[in-house]
Amino acid sequence: MKVAITTLGCKVNQYDTASLATDLARAGHLVGEFGPGADVYIVNSCTVTDRADAESRRLARRAKRWNPTARVIMTGCYAAANPSAVAAVSEVDFVISLGRRAELLGAVAGTFDERVSVDNLRKAEGAPLLGAETFADRTRAFLKVQDGCDLFCTFCIVPWSRGRSRSVQPRTILAELEALSRRGFQEVVLTGIHLGGYGRDLQPQIGLADLVEMIAERAPLRRVRLSSIDPPEVSQRLLEIIRRSEVLCPHLHMPVQAGDDEVLQGMRRRYDRSAIIDAVAEIRRHLPDAGLGTDVIAGFPGESDAHFARTVELLDALSFTYFHVFPYSRRSGTTAAKAGGHVPKATIAARAQRLRKIGERKRAAFAAQFLGERLQVLVEGDDANGSRRTGYARNYVRVMLTETAAVNREVSVRVTGLRGGCAEGVVESA
Repeated sequence: MKVAITTLGCKVNQYDTASLATDLARAGHLVGEFGPGADVYIVNSCTVTDRADAESRRLARRAKRWNPTARVIMTGCYAAANPSAVAAVSEVDFVISLGRRAELLGAVAGTFDERVSVDNLRKAEGAPLLGAETFADRTRAFLKVQDGCDLFCTFCIVPWSRGRSRSVQPRTILAELEALSRRGFQEVVLTGIHLGGYGRDLQPQIGLADLVEMIAERAPLRRVRLSSIDPPEVSQRLLEIIRRSEVLCPHLHMPVQAGDDEVLQGMRRRYDRSAIIDAVAEIRRHLPDAGLGTDVIAGFPGESDAHFARTVELLDALSFTYFHVFPYSRRSGTTAAKAGGHVPKATIAARAQRLRKIGERKRAAFAAQFLGERLQVLVEGDDANGSRRTGYARNYVRVMLTETAAVNREVSVRVTGLRGGCAEGVVESA
């Protein structure tokens, strides 16, 4: 059976698709790109905004136009959060949770005929599905060590679409890292819906720092990164483990979402402005040269010009090295969607653009700090033009090489220049 899969949303969704593709290949199916000519189409959906729901429906309809006789399966977050709405889409033949892997594989093979088969994720127990072996990136793999979330931020539907927080046992994670290393991956990114909540559901209970310490001691890989942790989860112990390790990359992504206390309270975040300042100071004390990214939402309901100005002032002053900026988009069913004070779309767009410009300036300034220095760069492939080899340093500076170098090798690069927010450099040793 020729199966085409497309993925919307976050790195966790990307991992889930890789895991599903691995199972499909083991079952003898030919897994390919999302395009004409497939017998089965799978949409691994995102539901973070109403727009993401609409995009999932659009992809299902496109698949049916490509092949009216194909089976179209909707899985992922939209299918889990609102199965009745997905089932109302006539082009969707099956609505099946990712966790119901046997049923999903049966629908692909034509041996399962129940149209809707979904889990109640708020009651889900047990570890998330693992086993992904192939990724689009030849050098970097993702490993989902945690799924679900118990925080209930007012803008987020994820606790309903992903369920409560569930963690993978450390021994299983170490075995997965071994398997990925054997397949030739040089770097693995530990990911989760709420990575900082790792281990609270395990018996005995452990924390993210405990897991990271085990990985630092036993991982067979050259490089391991953390995907995202909130300010309250940035502990001195975690930072010290990263600082001492030759495996753990000095790179953190700490989503703050806003820099004004009233907005943070409206989002139901678990920290205030001063906690953000303190967390950044701790990171810089332990890891002065680390890459430090953040997520920020522009135009959250009720965000006034004064609120936004305080966010700009804070983020501009702190030593973040890049931003992921998200214009606020309504998500039906969330507390924020029902709130008053929605910001006009034009204002949201202008605020997002201003934040992106600050982020671009910070990215370029961070790369400039390493002029004349040597960085360890994992060569990942060619740039968008196909003319230059490129890769990332351990601290997440993107580096463009001035000569050819073997892909999937870590090389020592002397930074000689800058281009468009990236460093340029000469390979000095492999």
